[in-house]
Amino acid sequence: MTERNKAKAASEQNEQTLTIMKEVGKSEIRQLTELQLSPLLSNALTLRVVATGNSDKIDITEAVEVMKEKSQKIIAGDLSELESTLAVHVVTLNTIFNTLTLRSAHCMGNSLKSTETYMRLALKAQAQCARTVEILAEMKNPPIVFAKQANIAQGHQQINNGNQSHTHAGKTKILSNELLSEDNHAPLDTRGTIEASGIDKELAAVETIDGR
Repeated sequence: MTERNKAKAASEQNEQTLTIMKEVGKSEIRQLTELQLSPLLSNALTLRVVATGNSDKIDITEAVEVMKEKSQKIIAGDLSELESTLAVHVVTLNTIFNTLTLRSAHCMGNSLKSTETYMRLALKAQAQCARTVEILAEMKNPPIVFAKQANIAQGHQQINNGNQSHTHAGKTKILSNELLSEDNHAPLDTRGTIEASGIDKELAAVETIDGR
């Protein structure tokens, strides 16, 4: 193996090797476990595999560091890179829509199935493009949310229902009228003798004495 091939092999090996900086207060096993469960490493590995056929090999250590920097910017509130990504996606999805639409047009008259397939894919790209535009617009101009205040009373709460009170009052009034009606139309009992009260007896005695 020549020196050039050795250097190339060493470079490729370094690209596939993840370098970890020792953190104070953490063991090596702890650091490896945290990194393996971190989304930074998993996404860096995915990016490296996907981008292998389209570009040069990506250094895994640098990929993790770059993703860490990007995530820290987003956590800090800097969404400029996300906005740039969405803006580029809008252009890309629009290009996909136009490409698939042209392919569908070329298949018209020759293959109905191919025409329909390309058109369905084109409309999906169009819908995703429109959704991306909506998300980008919401990021630039967040919607205002109006929250209704809920009045919740602590303890016993009495609810007066006007309709129910009116109904009960109406029933009471009807019952009172019925009782009065029965009293007014009831026949008087004249068969018994009405005895005079104690006051009436005294008045009768006075009248007898005065009549002497």
